[in-house]
Amino acid sequence: MIIQITDPCQPLKFDLSRPLEIEVGCGKGKFLTTRAQAHPECDFLGIERMLKRVRLFEGKCRRNRLGNAYILRLEALYTFHYLLPEHHARKVYVFFPDPWPKKKHHSHRLFGPLFLNALWKRLEVGGKLEFATDHHEYFEAVCEWFQGDKRFERVEPMPRPKEVWTEFETMFREQGLPIYSAAWRSLPADDKPLEPLTVPPEAEPREGIVRRLGKRDL
Repeated sequence: MIIQITDPCQPLKFDLSRPLEIEVGCGKGKFLTTRAQAHPECDFLGIERMLKRVRLFEGKCRRNRLGNAYILRLEALYTFHYLLPEHHARKVYVFFPDPWPKKKHHSHRLFGPLFLNALWKRLEVGGKLEFATDHHEYFEAVCEWFQGDKRFERVEPMPRPKEVWTEFETMFREQGLPIYSAAWRSLPADDKPLEPLTVPPEAEPREGIVRRLGKRDL
């Protein structure tokens, strides 16, 4: 089911009596819909920006009659910062995010202080973040972020059998590329409010400029 956002300032409503698992960049939904089939007692939320993938995810849910899987077409940091219930998610999955390999683009990466703050705020105490990438430098950078944050402890990552590999993982493994995986568990800590997100001046819309949508936006 696609979640329709009518008010981006209104938090999403979930049944807090049911566990919640979230995948950032869920793609066509192979991993998350498999999880949803195996765990009907849990709700699953995919976050994906590409419209074609969102529709394919929804199609998998319809064909498999999954009433516990949802997808949201929205930016991940904003979703974690404003729209999710506090300390409710038992697992968050981030598999093969864009590594933005050029140094000048590192600010576009998902992982950093803002995301770690929002992630801890949404995970239940003891909840886990599962991470995998084919990009070694990005893997090391993410590990450094978590190592410097006392709200998390590193734990063994979950096993991922071939039948739940994402499309990217399948492609990378078929090419013989190494895969780097890690996981962290949320620990008790001082629960401070999140600071409002701000838009840097260079990202603010300018009057009279309209960006045409390209294929990547669809």
